Amino acid sequence: MRVAIETYGCTMNQADSDIIRAEVSREFELSSVEDADVVVINSCGVIDYTERKILNRARQLRQMGKTVVMAGCLPRIAKKKVMEVANAAISPDNVHRIDEVIKAAVSGNKLFLLDKSEIDKTRCEKQRMAGGIAIVSIAEGCTGRCTFCATRFARGRLRSFSPDGIVEEIKKAVRAGYVEIQLTSQDTGAYGHDIGTNLPDLLEKISAIEGMFRVRVGMMNPRHAYSMLDDLLNAFESEKIYKFLHLPVQSGDEKVLRDMGRDHGVEEYEEVVSAFRKRFDDVMISTDIIVGFPTESEEAFYKSLDLVRRTRPDLVNVTRYSPRKGTPAFRLRDMPDWIKKDRSRAVTRLANRIKEKKNSTFVGKTFDVVITKRSNGLLSRTNAYRPVILKQGEIGEFCRVRVTDYTPTHLIGERAL
Repeated sequence: MRVAIETYGCTMNQADSDIIRAEVSREFELSSVEDADVVVINSCGVIDYTERKILNRARQLRQMGKTVVMAGCLPRIAKKKVMEVANAAISPDNVHRIDEVIKAAVSGNKLFLLDKSEIDKTRCEKQRMAGGIAIVSIAEGCTGRCTFCATRFARGRLRSFSPDGIVEEIKKAVRAGYVEIQLTSQDTGAYGHDIGTNLPDLLEKISAIEGMFRVRVGMMNPRHAYSMLDDLLNAFESEKIYKFLHLPVQSGDEKVLRDMGRDHGVEEYEEVVSAFRKRFDDVMISTDIIVGFPTESEEAFYKSLDLVRRTRPDLVNVTRYSPRKGTPAFRLRDMPDWIKKDRSRAVTRLANRIKEKKNSTFVGKTFDVVITKRSNGLLSRTNAYRPVILKQGEIGEFCRVRVTDYTPTHLIGERAL
């Protein structure tokens, strides 16, 4: 029997697909969607638009005669809708049992395996895609109480994975030739709170691993980053840790942040950003902004704009607020889509101007990079995780490059002599 896997959403889902791929390949043949008998959709439910897109995809696959197994976040976020379009489903913490669900679906048993599981995913076998990047899950769930988030319904409360298991998984990936390790979870900053350790300690253990590789630390809540700031800065001193910080502030207005249940303030975000920029010559700051939250007044929105203008992040992921059933914010009165679109365009325009101006300052400079994958040529990363596109080189190669040009999204370089 032939099985295909389609993955949507975050790096956590991509890491789960590595587990699904390994489990599937034990008993079934991995194939393209066109040739598959069964398609596993590793789904995302972060916003309503994505949910509708994935449910429609499941309907389309069923019409093509495929058996559809729904994995990822949607089976818990939208169980009734998933039951209508999928032959079977499995929750994110049960992905190691995907073979059971596939067999049930093929036999006509509409199995929904959604029971809670305490599996440590570092213990699961992985079958990663070819290239230079390996994604490693360090925890599942979070400690947050965001009033707009449905993902916590799917992933639950924080469950940190074993530090020894994480280290061993990274060692295997490095031995296999992966040169970029992406640490992922719903909130890397919360890592270890439930098992008596923390992210800086984990990063120190990872940095002690032998080999040539770099580590990208995934998204962390500003509150957690602020609470361990000195230790975090010290851990990032390692040459193996990219000077890259994904710190989602979500709003520049304190009242909106309280209404969102974010557990941090604007000042904490700004202090973390300032501290990293003072410590390191070059650091890449990424943040997230949600526009159109129900209690976001025009004044509150302009505070978000001003925060972006003031702190000048390198990347801004802009999302229009999407009501998610079952969340506290769902009960609030939503605002018209046209307002959300206008606000989204305004933040995006500002963010693009900032990115383009910053990128222009790097022309003529030289950097040490590592080539991680093919993308419009060869994608390499500087020590601050800035993307540099090259024409020549090999995936996994460390080299020195000179920046010759730029676009709003990336730098363009050539090998330095």
